[in-house]
Amino acid sequence: MDNRAEIRAFLKSRRDKVTPEQAGLPVYGNRRVLGLRRSEVAMLAGVSVEYYTRLERGSLGGVSDSVLDALAKALRLDDTERTHLYDLARAANASPSRARRSAPARPAVRPGVQRMLDAIPTLPALVTNHRFDILLANPLGRALYSPVFEDSTCGANTARFCFLSPAARQFYVDWERIAQTAVGALRVEATKNPYDRELSNLIGELSTRSDAFRVMWGAHDVRVFRDGTKRFRHPVVGLLDLDHESMFLSSDDQIGVAVYTAAPGSAAEDGLKLLASWAATAQAAPAEVDSET
Repeated sequence: MDNRAEIRAFLKSRRDKVTPEQAGLPVYGNRRVLGLRRSEVAMLAGVSVEYYTRLERGSLGGVSDSVLDALAKALRLDDTERTHLYDLARAANASPSRARRSAPARPAVRPGVQRMLDAIPTLPALVTNHRFDILLANPLGRALYSPVFEDSTCGANTARFCFLSPAARQFYVDWERIAQTAVGALRVEATKNPYDRELSNLIGELSTRSDAFRVMWGAHDVRVFRDGTKRFRHPVVGLLDLDHESMFLSSDDQIGVAVYTAAPGSAAEDGLKLLASWAATAQAAPAEVDSET
């Protein structure tokens, strides 16, 4: 596929982020570039200036792994950025017919996954795909993400909620970090799945409707969600500092399970118990109304 514009923007943005001091190069006189010059990247990568210039213009077709490794080292790419560079090269080398055949279909979630989620009633648990759609949730997971489910314009999509819902900046205590990670992860997925129409439509919608998304997308940063701590300001139970563990389902890197836990004896643990009580009450309410009619 023709992803030269994406390659060009990614390599240029990474080059701009590396200073000569970081690369161990001497600095003489005034510099007009933000980071390294093309000639400096070429020298660090052990290639000619002409060859690197061709790479930065978007031509990664036929580039060897050794050159990609040298380029990643010269640009001081982290593991996520290095993988993204390889994905860009892979996409550049894929024939259109082969790429279209490999376009992902909407994956199905096995019934056993819902039973697994239901078997952990004291912890919020969600199943999401690479487009940030919440596919499944246990009752406590649904209660934790109630602002997402209650916003009908989001379609149970956390990326759409993050950038388009006024409630998001209140719900996510660290909204900026969550938003940047979401944008970086979407860019990774867009490179892996260039013919995923739903993914492209989501990115286009967010670019059109959110100034914040558009600015972050223009930075060409790539990120992945990692295990760690998320801080929520839940509308019912208040602040919750929760650790989350994420894992992909077997043989499918497009569907992941996230489980949230609270440190023993913490305020968040008490908050989860309160959330569970609220969820049980909310779930029982319709049944009580029906029994009276």
